[in-house]
Amino acid sequence: MDAISILVLINLIVSTSANWGGARKGLKTSITKATELPVTYLQKIPPNVSALVFVLIILSFFGVGILNDYADEKYLYIRTIGLLLYVVFSWLQIKSYKTLGDYYTQDIAILKNHQLVTKGPYKFIRHPQYLSQILSDLGAGLALGSFLIVPIALLLELPLFVLRAGLEDKLLEKRFGEEYLNYKKSTPFMIPFIR
Repeated sequence: MDAISILVLINLIVSTSANWGGARKGLKTSITKATELPVTYLQKIPPNVSALVFVLIILSFFGVGILNDYADEKYLYIRTIGLLLYVVFSWLQIKSYKTLGDYYTQDIAILKNHQLVTKGPYKFIRHPQYLSQILSDLGAGLALGSFLIVPIALLLELPLFVLRAGLEDKLLEKRFGEEYLNYKKSTPFMIPFIR
């Protein structure tokens, strides 16, 4: 295992443990406090695809799905960019969840006494958690040289999370009305500076 793979592994362990409490809380919140919880494939499939990527990242450390010569120095630039994407966006995702506080849930849901969160990363884009999931997984795939993770992130996660974010927008617009419409007008969907 080379230095970049070791750094990916360290970040995987630290970021997973940093978000462990939030994930448990998110599961409980959706079960006990949801006032509106749409039944749709977008509740289960995108998180399951992300779970698959998580498993593939772990399997990558055992050589599963890895390009054979990817540890060569000629790929160092791509791997370094991948590592930076992975580290930055895995931590931005945790920051996004923590910013949501009591309104964090793993489901698309409206909770009792739900308030619109527009601070922290949500001041710059409406769906930083989804952008972070996609880019951290893509980064991990590039850093590890996985010919499995990169296409899953681009061809499955990206469209599924865009659809999921769109559904979330509709639900929040229904709940918050004009307040959400104003937020939507002033805050980009998923990519900063692109409305």
